Amino acid sequence: MKSPYGLNIVDNCTTCPVREQHLFCNLSPAAAQRLNEITSPAVYPRDAILFIEGQLGRGAFVLCGGKAKLSTTSREGKTIITKISDHGDVLGLNATISSRPYEVTAEMVETGQANFIAADALLQFLRDYGEVAIQAAKQLSCNYYSAFEEIRTLGLANSPRQKLAKVLLGWSAERVESNRSLRLRLGLTHEEIADMIGTSRETVSRLFSDFKRKKFIQSEGSSLVILDKSALEGMVQA
Repeated sequence: MKSPYGLNIVDNCTTCPVREQHLFCNLSPAAAQRLNEITSPAVYPRDAILFIEGQLGRGAFVLCGGKAKLSTTSREGKTIITKISDHGDVLGLNATISSRPYEVTAEMVETGQANFIAADALLQFLRDYGEVAIQAAKQLSCNYYSAFEEIRTLGLANSPRQKLAKVLLGWSAERVESNRSLRLRLGLTHEEIADMIGTSRETVSRLFSDFKRKKFIQSEGSSLVILDKSALEGMVQA
């Protein structure tokens, strides 16, 4: 079914064409059918807020299409983006399972589909299907690992240059192209990337210009091509 944004809405989990190794993908037929019964599909435009940091966890969102940024804000108003979530990720899982407030704000960075599952329905779903509960435990472990890596990026890197290189390498790790040339779809602004590595937009713009001049990377429209991955790796290890 087409949405007003031109996207094909996946409104039936049992017939979803995306069958990848994510929390709610590749379930048994019975579990997939139950998931379909408790899920409310919806399409959100760019900049739409799924939930806000500090809001009581009322449920989780399955990101079926598009990307979303997770961010946290200090009392002084400084914002750090902790993760860019992609399709298949389950957002708000930690808060929903623990019945605690959302620890981050989730905002769409491009138009996409996010299917909502209310807290009570999700918890009962996990009780009824052990296979899903195990997958949820794995997801929570991955969330912990991602948070640890974020701390390493912000705390151990000595300069914004190292932090940006580490972010680009993290994105490239999800690709299986050649080691010398990796194409990334850059859906974030320089200001958003600055929020990820704890620096200013001007610094990020200057670093991108420097990386391009040294032929580490190359811009092609909305895509970014990593031309010299080993140079970025050497920068991180320095």
